[in-house]
Amino acid sequence: MKLFTPIIDLFFPPVCLACDGNLPEKNLQICVNCRHELPITNFHLDGSDYVKKVFYGRLQLENATALLRFHKKGIVQQLLHNLKYREHEDIGELLGNWLGEELKTVESYKSIDLVVPVPLHKAKLKKRGYNQVEKFGQQIAKSLNVPYADDILIKTSATKTQVFKKREARWQQNNEIFTIQNEERLKDKHILLVDDIITTGATMEVCSNELTKTHNNKLSIAAMAIA
Repeated sequence: MKLFTPIIDLFFPPVCLACDGNLPEKNLQICVNCRHELPITNFHLDGSDYVKKVFYGRLQLENATALLRFHKKGIVQQLLHNLKYREHEDIGELLGNWLGEELKTVESYKSIDLVVPVPLHKAKLKKRGYNQVEKFGQQIAKSLNVPYADDILIKTSATKTQVFKKREARWQQNNEIFTIQNEERLKDKHILLVDDIITTGATMEVCSNELTKTHNNKLSIAAMAIA
């Protein structure tokens, strides 16, 4: 039983990162109401090919899923905004643990050998201080009991944020460039590529093509959300 409230909480009480309402416990990120309102997909639990179809004709995938559905001005947008721009990495950890615990019960994900995040360019990483996908990927890797490798896929081009561009413009103007290092670690592996959100899928497509060029491997993808 808590006998006192820290002074800092009296002036800056913990708030839900989805609705900004007060939280009863500081170590929570999302209130009970928001958790119940989260638009969960259950794609990986239902055997749905919904995410695979986004990449139809573009990628050969073993599995593809996203934990949540993204709607403009919705609860998931608020969460991802707090994750990316307000230093709330604990959101990535929460979602990664959630999805990872589900994936480890799905037979088709039990053959995953390695989790690889979509990287940030070093300039953006330095400015933001963290890759918003890192905690998400680390928790999934922990749940699946496989390595997390952020030193294989490297982004070599710095691009401006595309969050406010229309879907078609984002696809047409995608000129992101990625390269591979330590490629011997990819040989004969089933790789899980992870990102925060799938919109057109253009970034994941470019990353996937690099990962599967010459290494006789298999690829699956997972994201926090899909638009």
